[in-house]
Amino acid sequence: MKHQVTFDIPTRDLGKADIHFTVKVDGETLGKLEVSRGALVWYPKDTTYGHKVGWAQFNGLMKKYPKLERRKKK
Repeated sequence: MKHQVTFDIPTRDLGKADIHFTVKVDGETLGKLEVSRGALVWYPKDTTYGHKVGWAQFNGLMKKYPKLERRKKK
């Protein structure tokens, strides 16, 4: 099952505008992710509320996540 992820990048400085990702699976929207300088916010489909986590909290959460992925060289 492949996920389809699309995003919109604002035409202004990214430091002042969020980036919005739309995540879909099998053509159905799972939710939207907003990324900003201060936090990440996940909006499940068909909702107006979001789940917000700051970058320090996100870092801690990811360190607890059991699966490790090696960074790809550019």
